Amino acid sequence: MAAPKRGRSASAQSKPWRSLALILIAIVALTGGMFASGHSTPRLGIDLAGGTSITLRAVAQPGEESSINKTNMDTAVDIMNRRVNGLGVSEAEVQTQGSKNIIVNIPKGTNSDEARQQVGTTAKLYFRPVLATEASTGAATTSPSPSASGSASSSPSSSPSSKASASSAKTGSATPTATATSQGRAASDALKADASSSASPSASASATPSASSSAAASAAAAKLEAQYTALDCTKKASQNVGKNAKAEDATVACGQVSGVWYKYVLGPAAVDGTDVKKAAAVLNTTTAAGWQVTMDFTGKGGSKFATITGELAKNTAPQNEFGIVLDGQVVSSPSVSSSITGGSAEISGSFTQEEAQSLANMLSYGALPLTFKTDSVTTVTAALGGEQLHAGLIAGAIGLALVVIYLLIFYRGLSVIAIPSLLVSAILTYVIMALLGPGIGFALNLPAVCGAIVAIGITADSFIVFFERIRDEIREGRSLRPSVERAWPRARRTILVSDFVSFLAAAVLFIVTVGKVQGFAFTLGLTTVLDVVVVFLFTKPLMTILARRKFFSDGHKWSGIDPKALGAKPPLRRTRRPAGSAAGPVDPKEA
Repeated sequence: MAAPKRGRSASAQSKPWRSLALILIAIVALTGGMFASGHSTPRLGIDLAGGTSITLRAVAQPGEESSINKTNMDTAVDIMNRRVNGLGVSEAEVQTQGSKNIIVNIPKGTNSDEARQQVGTTAKLYFRPVLATEASTGAATTSPSPSASGSASSSPSSSPSSKASASSAKTGSATPTATATSQGRAASDALKADASSSASPSASASATPSASSSAAASAAAAKLEAQYTALDCTKKASQNVGKNAKAEDATVACGQVSGVWYKYVLGPAAVDGTDVKKAAAVLNTTTAAGWQVTMDFTGKGGSKFATITGELAKNTAPQNEFGIVLDGQVVSSPSVSSSITGGSAEISGSFTQEEAQSLANMLSYGALPLTFKTDSVTTVTAALGGEQLHAGLIAGAIGLALVVIYLLIFYRGLSVIAIPSLLVSAILTYVIMALLGPGIGFALNLPAVCGAIVAIGITADSFIVFFERIRDEIREGRSLRPSVERAWPRARRTILVSDFVSFLAAAVLFIVTVGKVQGFAFTLGLTTVLDVVVVFLFTKPLMTILARRKFFSDGHKWSGIDPKALGAKPPLRRTRRPAGSAAGPVDPKEA
């Protein structure tokens, strides 16, 4: 019989247990990590768990078709994300689809009508005077705020309290000032002053209605002060407390800076978000101000902004600040040192480029940058999602059963290798999917389940290629052990090429598509990679080990590699030439 070659082949044959131990250790580690993370099941997508899917289409005004671009679509996605999270929804998804559509997927437990109304409508952006502010925990905190200055000045006005960092508008940050004690007194005094101002009668008003109005205003101020005292912005349910406040009313609101939540008392809106014509993030290279946010107002907006900043400049902190409030949450609260006229202004502070751009986007697009039309609203009930998952699992079980039956009929004993390999691949796929849910937000939807089912065929195909290569070697008259080692390099090349093509198709599909189709592509790509891992680290080493067992090495008729059943040629023998004989042609079948 032809003997297997020494060197690398012999080394590979003698160490198959190392590969098996490596993959088993990986399975144990991943499974332990899955249970330790508390996520022992994959996160289900909206079509399996139930929920609401809203499709919004951007509509441009005549002559403004160019406004539908990637920048505006991304800004709309950011704003919609804020709104969806404001509904108290967890694991909601907002993403673009193509160049004009946005898909909003909201899991079960959310009122679909409310979600539909809030996601695609215009945001409420107001400039409100700050009456009082303090850390929501009540701890004494001193944090200076960015300053706002007129664009006509050569450098931004800077008071001693304006040299602190500004905060990212994306996170709804705010920049509170003063100590907790002074803030408490400021809240009470400011509310009383606001009540008196609101209740001031006209010269022609009678004493009776004036007294009635004053009493109502005082009651409203007392109610607002009680809300401010009880407000805890560290609780998620309270963070959008000012969302439904009317523009003409004073309100309480929350804002965040450096991970700490602060609460505010805000006066009636002095400037509306629609009064901002445009805003931009600019780098001031002439001074040490760094990144700034510039604002241009409409004619009416510039007049209102000049009035409110003139009044705020007369006050001390924090009553010299105006809160920029988006959807009821304070995203920034610059301080003012003088009246800002001319219809333009700038907000300066220790902004990074990203923070400045975020605030500029909020100011420019407090109302969504585009008009959206609702194309469809699809509601998937949890019962329907459960039925779909059940049907998908049944389909997967049927597919797996058919593959197992095929292996048992055509490969008999070799199925002892293929079936455990399929099981290992299934375990790895399940555990990794469970870990990817909290890790990267991967959700197992129905197309992803289809991808996993298709992967059963891809994995089985790799086993079949390897087994057929081994059978080809046995048909040539070789014994099992050398056949396994000679067949592996040829099978390995075929398997790698096949899996590469499958992975390439999955990658292209994932890149050029969005939404649910990406779930199919991701699962197909993941299982294709795992197929290579399982074949190299489990199937091949297990085959090497079993080839040493008598049942397989002797070619038992139920082993699947019976030489007689395969029509093998007579065993190959090594031909030795007599000493001193002349070299001549060599039979190509000689070992």
